[in-house]
Amino acid sequence: MQPFSHVDTPWSRRLQRGERPGRAELREHLLEVHRQHPGFTEACAARCRDASGRNSYEWLAEVVDPAEHRTLLDLACGSGVLTALCHQRFGGRVALIGVDMSADELALARRRVPDPAIALHRGMAQEMGFIADHSIDVVICHWALTLMDPNEHVLAEVRRVLRPNGILTAIIDGDLTTASGYDELHHLIYGWVQREYPGYGEIELGDHRVRTTAALTELVANGFPGADIRIEAAVVEQLGAPDALALEAAGFFYAAFLLSPPSRTRMLREIASLFAREGRDGLGRFSMPINRLVVRLPQA
Repeated sequence: MQPFSHVDTPWSRRLQRGERPGRAELREHLLEVHRQHPGFTEACAARCRDASGRNSYEWLAEVVDPAEHRTLLDLACGSGVLTALCHQRFGGRVALIGVDMSADELALARRRVPDPAIALHRGMAQEMGFIADHSIDVVICHWALTLMDPNEHVLAEVRRVLRPNGILTAIIDGDLTTASGYDELHHLIYGWVQREYPGYGEIELGDHRVRTTAALTELVANGFPGADIRIEAAVVEQLGAPDALALEAAGFFYAAFLLSPPSRTRMLREIASLFAREGRDGLGRFSMPINRLVVRLPQA
């Protein structure tokens, strides 16, 4: 795995000066991270598995029922891992659409799913006018709701495109304390970032309400009146050589891309030591808490 590198943008420079960047600058920062490191989240997410052997993509795809659902929207599809999984599982029985704001990620997605029947659109979750009203049975979103802000606009667009009795399902962050060592890892990474960017934490990527169950439930309930809302918890993990595992896990966190090379090197050393303590038989262990949000709209 290639080391992740420092990403320098107007958003990061303003943050380092203690200023409050705007949403447009954040969007450009995220695009730059994905331009320099397309597909950077997929290796870690694909290799981390729960007690049943599922990764987060597979757990999310289980919500889709091809006997009931005919159209599927992969929102913030990125490099197309989930789109490809659904294509493999459901074949021609379910029409697939992918949407992402990054042209670099969409280029990877198209190589991964070359079938021209799968429509891939470059666009924002807040503005999906290229998708007709009430035309989608299921919207799936793998670990991207956290980055979308304001989420009210996203949920309004999702509600517009979903059919009655349609489903929104998303993988989101779980409670920090439910996976062994994760709370320490989280504070370790953010501690290093806050040494160089003291404002980080007060100013984070995306909508902080998606990070807590109570706030997320309220947000979704307001966006989907009368819907059935479930938030299900799981823990995924992977084992590996501590140094390699530290590099892969740290590269899963957007915050880590802010660090200067010397700080990154020292942080990775600390993470490797943490994973070695958490591991067994000479292998390090990385455990991560995740939640699966499932929202079913009422019948018409």
